[in-house]
Amino acid sequence: MRSGRRTRTPRLDVYLLRGAAARSRIGWVVPKLGHSASSRNLVKRRLKEIGRRRVLGRIEEARPPADVVVRARRKAYGATYWELEADFVNAVETMCSPRS
Repeated sequence: MRSGRRTRTPRLDVYLLRGAAARSRIGWVVPKLGHSASSRNLVKRRLKEIGRRRVLGRIEEARPPADVVVRARRKAYGATYWELEADFVNAVETMCSPRS
């Protein structure tokens, strides 16, 4: 997380490190922040699904492979699936674009 690039959104911090492994990987950090285990699990499940369906393919297209770590911020707990998806996908698109 220290040597890669970071993008912040209102609900997520997204870190990207190129060439760290042979295949692209995604990791999640969902801190307690005063919320229950079921709330944290809901946020984790949503982020995992978004990563599987929308993000992993995008990182695989942009060579070399990359490691992505997503850290949920306090506002992620009150966000809908669609808000999290927009934040996550836009952050990865920004970091994977050729001009960045």
